Amino acid sequence: MRYKQINNNLFIENRKKFIQSLKKDSSAVFVSNDLMPTNADEQMPFVQNTNLFYLTGIDQEDTFLILAPDFPDENLREILFVKETSEEISIWEGNKLTKNQAINTSGIKTVLWNDEFHKILPLIIAESKNLYLEKNEHIRSITNVETAQDRFYDFSKSKFPLQNFERTYPILSKLRMIKNNIETKLIQSACDITEKGFRRILNYTKPGVWEYELEAEFINEFIKNKSKGFAYQPIIASGINACTLHYNENNCECKAGSLILMDVAAEYANYKSDMTRTIPVDGKFTKRQLDIYNAVLNVKNEATNILRPGITVNDYHKEVGKIMESELLKIKLLDKNDIKKQDPKNPLFKKYFMHGTSHHLGLDVHDVGNFYVNIKPGNVFTVEPGIYIREENLGVRLEDNILIGENNNINLMENIPVIPEEIEDLMNK
Repeated sequence: MRYKQINNNLFIENRKKFIQSLKKDSSAVFVSNDLMPTNADEQMPFVQNTNLFYLTGIDQEDTFLILAPDFPDENLREILFVKETSEEISIWEGNKLTKNQAINTSGIKTVLWNDEFHKILPLIIAESKNLYLEKNEHIRSITNVETAQDRFYDFSKSKFPLQNFERTYPILSKLRMIKNNIETKLIQSACDITEKGFRRILNYTKPGVWEYELEAEFINEFIKNKSKGFAYQPIIASGINACTLHYNENNCECKAGSLILMDVAAEYANYKSDMTRTIPVDGKFTKRQLDIYNAVLNVKNEATNILRPGITVNDYHKEVGKIMESELLKIKLLDKNDIKKQDPKNPLFKKYFMHGTSHHLGLDVHDVGNFYVNIKPGNVFTVEPGIYIREENLGVRLEDNILIGENNNINLMENIPVIPEEIEDLMNK
């Protein structure tokens, strides 16, 4: 791994909180993600199951975790199974974790090789009234691929048909919404690396540069600073491309007089950041561009102020809609008379601002969480309003990552330039 080893108190405390939510005489099983194939004998870079990582810190394939807090043998209440290194694996892939390394990483005292998993599992299940399993229940999940979690779920239903099965998702989505100090520092590290990338491209951007060249500058800076790379597929969208929300071709020339919307950020130690900035290709905003930019900036600042404990995310989004409507009136994209006649279920501002303003952030970019419960201290949200005017080939989005506090929020991206005058000054140095 590139990152500094994480204090295993994080994972010890995460397991304690998870176990406290289990019914008596229960067990829970977690399996690592698959190594995903491409073609021939190629594979995609490994991405760990974020729930398994949250509970163990193990960033390696072919890993299993069993938690059985009421099991009679105390040594088998937390069991981690990892892949044993063979001479062949060592030669071709490099060494895997030793048992001692897995103990030090996770804080779990009982670590076995993964070929013992299916021998131990029936012993645990025999003493369990409930078996907690996981599936990807994220509300935005869309996949046709059978995952390792899917396969284990089907296996368990077939192998242990008399078990009472329970879901881990409601428990972990609730726990993962609240970040502790270790987690927020890891997200801050990802934000700091993102800042380095953004400052780098400010000195690199000029008319004639290609979107993919800017992408290359970002990834260079990210990897140089111990990130595995992009937290998500980067969007480098100049001109009209900025009006396509999930544009990621990044294959156009950046023309003088246009803006570049960059939704791009780094990960660090599997924790994600999520930044958007919009800059002028030639280092100077036109008056019209500046009017739109400042409108978005105003919405971002106001939205950050009302993102407070005690309000639900859904209610917050309604409030942000009112702020955006006011800004669109000021820049004459909306008319008062039209607003009076609008359908409340489909407000006019959505023509220019058609996406949500905030989502949870953590081990996943769109992290697990519940939009219907009150915001709490320790939540980390994005704040990302935008205005998109296809008729003018113009799109502006600005995005920061906000840690919710008891009395004051903390902007984890406060050092990333966003004031237009500062951006112009840095681009024209």
